[in-house]
Amino acid sequence: MRIKIMKLHPDAIIPKYAHPGDAGMDLYSIEPVVLAPGERKSIPTGIAMEIPDGYVGLIWDKSGLSHRFGLKTLGGVIDSIFRGELQVGVINLSKEPIKFDKGHKIAQLLIQKIEIAELDETDEISDSSRGDKGFGSTGK
Repeated sequence: MRIKIMKLHPDAIIPKYAHPGDAGMDLYSIEPVVLAPGERKSIPTGIAMEIPDGYVGLIWDKSGLSHRFGLKTLGGVIDSIFRGELQVGVINLSKEPIKFDKGHKIAQLLIQKIEIAELDETDEISDSSRGDKGFGSTGK
């Protein structure tokens, strides 16, 4: 698969896979950012892309940033018809400020095939072994 990508800023870094076999390609900050504890921000990447019809871009945490520093990505669905700048919504869940320099990795982007579901309204749905048991239904 080939995806068209456009730099909206001359210093933008084109996303790339760090290792062969990686599911996600790294996204980079186009500007320095400091996130106070509990603070949310949208971090610009300086890029726009043309995701093919039938696919979606999903923005996910970088494992090291989430585990070591408490950085969590927010709302990362990039539809194939979106042509604007990719921005990464993040929140600092730690008790310390998190600082990114311009050009630092901030998240990862996965490109995945999607299925478009057709919904059939009904008056009942079939039972299952789980039924309507929700959170905690599998025990400790």
